[in-house]
Amino acid sequence: MEEIKGFVTHIIYRNAENGYTVFELEAEEEITCVGLFQSLDEGEILKLTGDYIEHSLYGRQFKVSAYEAAEPEDEAGMERYLGSGAIKGIGASLAARIVRHFGKQTFRIIEEEPERLAEIKGISERKAMDIASQMEEKREMRTAMLYLQKYGISNTLAVKIYETYGDRLYRVLEENPYKLAEDIEGIGFRKADELAAKIGIHTDSDYRIRSGILYTLLQASAEGHMYLPQAVLVHRAVELLEVPVQGIEDQLPNLAMDKKIIMKCVGQEVRCYASGAYYTELSCAKMLSELSVSMAFDGEMSQDEEFRILSGIEKIRQREKIELETLQQKAVLESVKNSILILTGGPGTGKTTTINMMIRYFEAEGLDIFLAAPTGRAAKRMMEATGYEARTIHRMLELSGAMPEEGRRASFERNEDNPLEADVIIVDEMSMVDIHLFQSLLKAIAPGTRLILVGDVNQLPSVGPGQVLHDLIESQAFPMVELKKIFRQAQESDIVVNAHRINRGEEIVLDNKSRDFFFLERDNVPVIYKHMIQLIAEKLPRYVNASPFDIQVLTPMRKGSLGVETLNGILQQYLNPPDASRREIQVGETVFREGDKVMQTKNNYQMEWEIVSRYNIPIDRGVGVFNGDMGIVREINEFAQTIVIEFDEQRRATYGLSQMEEVELAYAVTIHKSQGSEYPAVIMPLMGGPRMLFNRNLLYTGVTRAKSCVTILGSRQVVQEMVANERENMRYTSLHERIRELKGEAC
Repeated sequence: MEEIKGFVTHIIYRNAENGYTVFELEAEEEITCVGLFQSLDEGEILKLTGDYIEHSLYGRQFKVSAYEAAEPEDEAGMERYLGSGAIKGIGASLAARIVRHFGKQTFRIIEEEPERLAEIKGISERKAMDIASQMEEKREMRTAMLYLQKYGISNTLAVKIYETYGDRLYRVLEENPYKLAEDIEGIGFRKADELAAKIGIHTDSDYRIRSGILYTLLQASAEGHMYLPQAVLVHRAVELLEVPVQGIEDQLPNLAMDKKIIMKCVGQEVRCYASGAYYTELSCAKMLSELSVSMAFDGEMSQDEEFRILSGIEKIRQREKIELETLQQKAVLESVKNSILILTGGPGTGKTTTINMMIRYFEAEGLDIFLAAPTGRAAKRMMEATGYEARTIHRMLELSGAMPEEGRRASFERNEDNPLEADVIIVDEMSMVDIHLFQSLLKAIAPGTRLILVGDVNQLPSVGPGQVLHDLIESQAFPMVELKKIFRQAQESDIVVNAHRINRGEEIVLDNKSRDFFFLERDNVPVIYKHMIQLIAEKLPRYVNASPFDIQVLTPMRKGSLGVETLNGILQQYLNPPDASRREIQVGETVFREGDKVMQTKNNYQMEWEIVSRYNIPIDRGVGVFNGDMGIVREINEFAQTIVIEFDEQRRATYGLSQMEEVELAYAVTIHKSQGSEYPAVIMPLMGGPRMLFNRNLLYTGVTRAKSCVTILGSRQVVQEMVANERENMRYTSLHERIRELKGEAC
C-alpha cells in the first residue's frame, strides 16, 4: 500500500449511482486515480491510500482503497480549492482576490469572521454568508464522514446518514443507533446492532429489544408471513437478541402502544403483526368487499337474463368452434354474473380456453377488457394464448419509478384517484401475486369493474408476503370455479398427467417410456453435472427445438452441491467459459461475463430500461425490474464499471456495480423463483435435502414449469418421497379472516 497527497484537478468520469470515479490528482506529478468516492469535487485536497496498477487500456493508474480529505497547507492550495468550483459563486479570479487579501488567514476568516469577505469587491454580505455556509457544510460533512468511518460505515452509507440527520447524527448514534434501521434504506437491524456494540450500547437496551422485535417481524415478512404468533415471535427474538424471554415480552405492549405492532387475540393465540402488514390485509378486505357489492345483480340474476347470457355464450362457442365442458361454461356464466370470480385448476384443465371464451363474450358485449399477469413471461404467454394484448400488472398500473418514503413501496399512476379505465380485468398466475401488489391492483379498480382472478392454487405461493389466491378461496366469500377435467390433448402429455398424479399424492411412473418426462437415476454428483451440461448444450436444444439459453435447471435449494450457487458456477464455466471476445467483471464473489444468463433477485422500482431499434435508437422507455426477471448480460463497460442486461421484451437496463448485488447468475434457479415462467425444457437434479423443503408442492411447481420436456436427474426414492410428503411451508396469513370479519362471519 502507498500513500499520496494532492488536489483533484479534473474529474474524468463519475458514476453517480455507485460513486465509481476516475480523476486526475496533482501531486508531485499528475496521476490518474480510480476508486469509489462520495461527494468529490474538483479542487479538493485528498490523502489517498492504495496501489499503482497497470490498466490494459488506460495505462498506469492509482487504485484507491481508502481516502480522507485534507486542508490546504499553503496559499496556493487555498486558492486552488476556492477557485475549483467546489464553492458555488467563487471562480478562479475571485478566489485569487480573496487569498491575496487575507493570505494564510483565508480559511480562518471564512469560518470565524465571514462578514469580512464583504471587504472584497464583488462580494456582498449575503454572498459572504453563503460562502461561509457552504464551507461549514462541507467541513461538517467531512468531519461526519471521518467519524462514521471509525465505526466501519462505508462512504455511501455515511452520506445517506449525514443527509438524513445532518449534525443530529451524533446524538442519534449515541442515544439510539437502531433508529438508523428505521430511517435509512440499506441499514438493517444487524448493521445497526454492530454499530451499537461499537458505540457501547448495552445488549438489554430497550431500543435494541424493540428494534430486534420489529426486525424479527420484517424477516418473517421476507419468508412470506403476515404475522407471527406471539410465542413464535418471542422465541425468534430471543434467539436473535440473546436476552431473556421476559425482556421481549415486556416490550410488546410498548410497541403496540406506539402503534408499531398490532396484537390480536384469536382463540387462545395472540398474533403479532407489523402495523403495515395488518392494515394492508384489512385494506384489501375492504376494497374486495366494496367491489363485490358494486354490481346491481351481483350473483343474483333473473332466469330470462341468465338464459340470454347462456344463449350468447352458445352462439360464440359455435361460431368459434370452441368446446366447453360443464364447469367451463359455468365459469363463463359466473364471470358475467359477478363482479369478482376466481377460476382455478391444474395444467391441461382448460383455463386458457375458458379465458378465451370470456374475452369473446365480453368483447361481443362491447366491454373494455384488460389482461395482466405478474411477470413479463407470464404476460407474454397469456398474449400468445389469447391473441389479445397482455401486460404485467406493474405496467398496467403504470409504475412511476418515484418511491414514496413511507413504506418504500412502489408508486403507481393508476390508483384510487386515477382508476383503470376497463370494464373487465383478467389476471392470470394469481398464485404469484403477493399482498402488496394485490393491494395496488385493488386500489386501481373502480366499483362496477369485473375482476377475474385465474391461477393454480397448488403452485407455490408468491415470493413476496401473503398467499392471496389461497386466502381468497379459503374465505369462501367469492364465486369460485375449479376446473378438474384433463382434456384429451393434455392427457397425451406425461408432464400434465404426472403433475396431476403428484398433486393427488399418487406414485409417478419413472420408466423412461415417455416422450416428454424422463428420469435418469444417478447417485454421483459429478456425474449429474456431466449429464446436465450434455443435456443443455447438446441433446435438449435439438429435441425441443430451443436454444441452450431457454433450457432451465430448477433446484429446490440455494446451498449444497446441487444448489443454485454451486450449479451456476459450474454451468457458467461450461456454457459461457472465459473468452477474449467476451468482457467480464467481478462483483463480490461472482464473475459476470458478456453472454451470461442472469436473474434480478429483488424488486427495483426505479431501475430505468429502454427498448432500442436495430439501429440502436430508443423506441420505448420505462422503469422497474422485478424479482424473478431473467435476462442476458449484453455489454460490460470496464472503464465506466457498468453492465447492460437485456430482459424479456428486449428491455435493456444499465447497472452500476453496487446495483449488481441485486443480480445473480441464472443457469440454475430455485423452483420458487421459477414461478410464472414456462420453459421449453426443465432439468431438475434431486438427490435429497431438508424434508420441509422437499415436498409435493415444490415438485408439482417444478414439473409444471416445463412446456415440452422434464428431465429429473438423481434419486428415484427422493422423487417418490417428495410425492408422498404433503407438508407445505405454512404461512401465517389472515386475509381470509379479515374478509370474513367484514362480512360479519365468525373466523
